[in-house]
Amino acid sequence: MNIRKRKIVWGITGAGDLLDETLGVMKGLKEAYDGKVEIEVYLSKAGEQVLQFYRLGDKLRSHFRQVHVEKDANTPFITGRLHLGRFDFLILAPATSNTVAKIAHGISDTLLTNGAIQALKACVPVYLMPVDYMEGAIVTTLPNGNELELRVRKEDAENVVKVSEMDGIIILKKPEEIEEIFDSVFGGP
Repeated sequence: MNIRKRKIVWGITGAGDLLDETLGVMKGLKEAYDGKVEIEVYLSKAGEQVLQFYRLGDKLRSHFRQVHVEKDANTPFITGRLHLGRFDFLILAPATSNTVAKIAHGISDTLLTNGAIQALKACVPVYLMPVDYMEGAIVTTLPNGNELELRVRKEDAENVVKVSEMDGIIILKKPEEIEEIFDSVFGGP
């Protein structure tokens, strides 16, 4: 009998907030589930830029063998593999307000928004960790370690609510929740 190896898609958008923490959680999960689950990483163009800005690109590539960078909305081609059920789920973490807004309104003009919308069409679960989760002030850490206070707009928070109501999308608030998803889907390491 041919047993399919368990795989997930981890998409990284251009959000710097919670990026290092998410990378730490994903690295820990890769180690805990070694040989059991394969994590393929897909970076939006902005995700690649932000990884370099935060000096995390080398760290990511040292821990994950398969790291792909967006060339356009279909390259590298993940939608076909999502349609064929080759992945257990897609996780976008952290996700920018731009990515969330596009998914909320059915716009699939980037690799990761296209991947999310196509995953939903194929009934592949999508886990989304927006950085602009709730209206109000948030504090983020810049690459130099300084803190920056930002305002999450009402419109951004409304888009999170809109995607949270979509069939097949599960909203995460913090990176540690990803561990619970792995345990639930894969039955623990």
